Amino acid sequence: MVTGAGSGIGRAIASRLVAEGAQVAGLDVNTAALAALADSLGPAFAPMTVDVTVEAQVAEAVSATQHLLGGLDLAFNVAGAARNARIVDMPEEDWDFTIDLVQKSVFLCTKHVARAMRAADRPGSIVNVSSVNARIPMPGGSPYATGKAGVEMFTRNAALELAADGIRVNAVLPGLVDTPLVSSVLGDEQLTSAYLDRIPLGAPATPAQVAGPCLYLASDDASYITGASLAVDGGWTTTGYPQLGGRRD
Repeated sequence: MVTGAGSGIGRAIASRLVAEGAQVAGLDVNTAALAALADSLGPAFAPMTVDVTVEAQVAEAVSATQHLLGGLDLAFNVAGAARNARIVDMPEEDWDFTIDLVQKSVFLCTKHVARAMRAADRPGSIVNVSSVNARIPMPGGSPYATGKAGVEMFTRNAALELAADGIRVNAVLPGLVDTPLVSSVLGDEQLTSAYLDRIPLGAPATPAQVAGPCLYLASDDASYITGASLAVDGGWTTTGYPQLGGRRD
């Protein structure tokens, strides 16, 4: 089950899973985007229009996924968006929108996915997409950064609680990724340059470059990894210290 499957990282994860032989339930509020992806991926992809901030809809989607796919082994909590403003100007409803989508949805999906896996006595893996903003504050983006920091800690807590049920929970922290969420950044040459100056690999990630690490953490190759956070950021979180040794041309 993949949330936020209609675009960006969620779409890339769903596509990669299908390519590797999985059956996938893709959740999103964008029905048209899901339909387009279903046309592309074929019968292995089951589109579900779901608001992942509403518990009843999440519970129903998890049940439907089990019924349609014959079980539930992996879940990827990807859905996210932000309404940004400086703290002193932030409307309460914009704070709630961002926190609900970024953080509450991860709680709701993890809760119901883990219940389903436990009831079926079926071990599984959950991967939560956080952000480098869990560790790097963003001017004007306090609810997004706060929510993503919550996702990282929630991941560790869930890993601790669910280990006895054979359920691993890990987080991926992407940096700058070429998705619709950051189109305004990448459409601004000066702003893009400022970001790339902080990224040693010198480019934003593609959604596929984030999907790969997500699938790794969900796979048997990561069977002894739980409660971990993997930064997929082109080295962004290693920067910030002055260039004492000079730049390399």
